[in-house]
Amino acid sequence: MKEALFYEAKDNSKVRCRLCPHNCLILEGKLGLCGVRKNQKGKLYSLIYAQATSLALDPIEKKPLYHFHPGEFILSIGTKGCNLSCLFCQNWNISKDLNAPTEEISSEFIIKRAKQLNSFGVAYTYNEPFIWYEFVLDTAKLAKEEGLKNVLVTNGYVNLEPLKEILPLIDAMNIDIKSIEDKFYINTCGGRVEPVLEVIKESHKHCHIELTNLIIPTLNDSQENFIKLTDWIYTNLGDSVPLHFSRYFPCYKMDLAPTPIATLKKAEEIARKKLKFVYLGNV
Repeated sequence: MKEALFYEAKDNSKVRCRLCPHNCLILEGKLGLCGVRKNQKGKLYSLIYAQATSLALDPIEKKPLYHFHPGEFILSIGTKGCNLSCLFCQNWNISKDLNAPTEEISSEFIIKRAKQLNSFGVAYTYNEPFIWYEFVLDTAKLAKEEGLKNVLVTNGYVNLEPLKEILPLIDAMNIDIKSIEDKFYINTCGGRVEPVLEVIKESHKHCHIELTNLIIPTLNDSQENFIKLTDWIYTNLGDSVPLHFSRYFPCYKMDLAPTPIATLKKAEEIARKKLKFVYLGNV
């Protein structure tokens, strides 16, 4: 275990985690909502430091990042746990199964492996990298020293203080914006949209970003949603941040039918009225 960053000790051996907007108050011996940060005798520890579930060499377009080192491959690593509870999670077997097997790794091993595979950098992905914060931070520092790029594929659900500490090390991010509507986040993901929007705006100041919106029938697929999302991006980020509309398929606890391709094409048509770079995924 590794003592966590960004927490406060409270009375009666409680701790307040300050990593993400849940700001969990955790009793002694208990876990935060992410399932991987534990209060042990009044101190908060990460249970997943240097523990990986996944390691692969991926095309950068899989992240998806289309405007950052296109055509190249990047070493991608992930662990287990997540700080949201999306009913449609595509990686639920590692994000929700806290008994998923892991293998111990080191930052030095990751950097050595990236170089052996001629990867231009390291992508922290598959599950939510911000709950792996301590290990990602240490690995990103070493990667930067060794001339490698750092990429985050994230739900953007993190507080601004830890975000600002790690951003100088990050070269690119793909950030999920699951819906522009707060009620979708509350009912379907167990979070709120406003913290994600703030993270997107702050990250855009420091590194290359691209956004992904998974379109789910009846839940976030109205023309009003597409217009509102497009307007927010255009107003706050300009017209050149790439937006990826992704097709939903039934997964985890959601069994709605797959998104009709016509719906994605309508979203693309609406977004292209104001945004230069709009792409469709999972089609």
